[in-house]
Amino acid sequence: MRFRWDWLRPVVTVPYVPTLGPVHPSVLTEDLFTDTLIAAPTERFLRYDKDIRWLDAKDECVLVDEVAHHPGETLIPTFSRRGSGTVKVHAYGIGPDIHTSASLLAQKLAVGTGAAKARVVRFQGPEEHPGRGVRVQLKDFTASPCPAPEGPVRPFGEWPGDVRHTFGHFAEQMAADGFAFLHQQMQEGTAGPVLVAVLNHKVAGVIGPMEVRLDAVGAAQLMPQYFGVLPDQRGKGLGRLLWRAAMHWGQSHGAAYQLLQTEVGGASDRLCRAEGLTSLGFTYWQNV
Repeated sequence: MRFRWDWLRPVVTVPYVPTLGPVHPSVLTEDLFTDTLIAAPTERFLRYDKDIRWLDAKDECVLVDEVAHHPGETLIPTFSRRGSGTVKVHAYGIGPDIHTSASLLAQKLAVGTGAAKARVVRFQGPEEHPGRGVRVQLKDFTASPCPAPEGPVRPFGEWPGDVRHTFGHFAEQMAADGFAFLHQQMQEGTAGPVLVAVLNHKVAGVIGPMEVRLDAVGAAQLMPQYFGVLPDQRGKGLGRLLWRAAMHWGQSHGAAYQLLQTEVGGASDRLCRAEGLTSLGFTYWQNV
């Protein structure tokens, strides 16, 4: 099948494509949505999929035969094999019955696929603040310079060996935020540069890996990073230093933009808002 853009575009309030995540507004076309349908039975990555950095095969795909596509309402279900399995129904539309329709579809597909979890994913434009969920934000590197900040932030490899040795302890403390996985990738030599903030000769904060890849139309995108500061070192400005160092790195390496997803009201969300990023809207999900 192909999507009818005159049906789909009016209800896409956030530039978000199932299995791909946020995309730049200028990249948002029916072709992106259709590409996910074509890739679904192959388990192969689209060349511009951000997850291609981490996995050998795509673990989430669109359930093509279950897509419901009508004027004013489009439901796009996906299935992820990760863990015990998750079905998500991405609900594009504003009709009063769309949540009910999406919930019923998610419940049916969870039974059919054996997935342990079923969710409905909804979207709201930037002018409609839901007070919850995830904010999609855009950093435009062409808008203004990103100077290098002054402070104790350097690429991991530029710190002395005794400091680098403390990264493992940082990763253990921050494992829930993905840093144990990042540390493993660094040890295997498969991760790009990682920027590290150090206090008292110990790793206190990290952002990375730093990598620029081309998007669906060939524009250079700074890819999402793991970003965190140890709980007992927060409130000292390290997060802002790391962020600005990362933005300087991205701009210096030719990135045109970066897309971020931040939990509404969280520390990263507040930082990005203070740094002047553009809000592209909100996503939020509910178990059914």
